[in-house]
Amino acid sequence: MSLERTLIGMLTPSSNTVLEPYTAALLYDLLPEVTAHFQRFTVREISLDDHALAQFDNTPLVEAAQLLNDAKMDVIAWNGTSSGWLGFEADHKLCEQITAATGVPATTSVLALNEVLDRTNVRRLGLVTPYLDDVQARIVANYNAAGHEVVSERHLRDRGNFSFSEYDEPEIAGLIREVAKDEPDAITTFCTNFRGAPVVRELERELGIPIYDTVSVTVWKTLEMTGNDPSRITGWGRLFQDVR
Repeated sequence: MSLERTLIGMLTPSSNTVLEPYTAALLYDLLPEVTAHFQRFTVREISLDDHALAQFDNTPLVEAAQLLNDAKMDVIAWNGTSSGWLGFEADHKLCEQITAATGVPATTSVLALNEVLDRTNVRRLGLVTPYLDDVQARIVANYNAAGHEVVSERHLRDRGNFSFSEYDEPEIAGLIREVAKDEPDAITTFCTNFRGAPVVRELERELGIPIYDTVSVTVWKTLEMTGNDPSRITGWGRLFQDVR
């Protein structure tokens, strides 16, 4: 008797050490029927310099998606936030190209987050990232234009990408608390190499504000796309129980 299972593919920046273990932890209670599988491509720096922007050319991402699909994925997600500064249309185009090349439905961390913000009618957004000033400014501008005004933000002025994983949970929690003082409708920890997901549950209880981590929203959306109930994930915040 064959095992019925869901295979979720994640495209992963090469210098990211957070999204894989956290994704596996989020999905732990769904094993063995739902599993995540990862393919890396080169990302070493986040900035607006030409060489850094070139890392997000769609060609290597589509090639990585094709390799993932050798293992017959049910969905493929770009687990990264680059369209935050490149513009959201970049992710729509990438998803179209992945599906054309593989025949598999595709999504991204940013498109998943944007769907959550739309479904929950977030108008006042809090933003926490590790990024440089100019990268952060681009993200703020894109969310303001999309109707999710960034009313409070904190960023660490780091060009990373590996270094993003070295900020510990208490430091990230402190940034979230600072942003919460301006009473946004929701807060996002916006970087998939950032240790936001584990602090969400306790901070939501403390602050009374939904917190949407970009690793978590990627898992949420891929579960929805594959017909799995996200509410089966518990202990990681209100996203999985409340967003319908």
